[in-house]
Amino acid sequence: MSTRQVSRPLGGQHIEILVQFFADRVLVIVTQLSKVGTLIQASIPDTAPLLPAPEPNSQYPNQQPMPLPSPAIQLTPLIGSSPSEHMHTLHSLYASQIATIIWTQAALNAPGTSRRSVVVGLALKKSDGPNEEEVTEQEKELFQGVMSALLELLK
Repeated sequence: MSTRQVSRPLGGQHIEILVQFFADRVLVIVTQLSKVGTLIQASIPDTAPLLPAPEPNSQYPNQQPMPLPSPAIQLTPLIGSSPSEHMHTLHSLYASQIATIIWTQAALNAPGTSRRSVVVGLALKKSDGPNEEEVTEQEKELFQGVMSALLELLK
């Protein structure tokens, strides 16, 4: 069982990421609020293919390409709920992408091992966007920053 953790400012906000590996699961906490928040479990059949990361985009040289989440991912809410439909969508996106990164890195480090469920805890501040329907630039930056930090943490 190993633990990895990083804490850094992202987009003018402080974020903490903790990854704890257990025999049957991986726990990932992403928080801006110093609490666990909503817990979502992501699982995927061992037979479902993991899609590779796309080639780097020359328009965004500072963004690291991420592996694409599989449509076979099953998300199960465990504890808590999102405060709005918009945050529910964001939480689902975070959980799917985080789990995909965990599974992809595990496959690179130990090919042939079964995919453990990934439990993701999310406690994110609500953005100050004018419209609940649209993803704000702040949310996009935070998402990219969290995923980049997670990739660095797992290497």
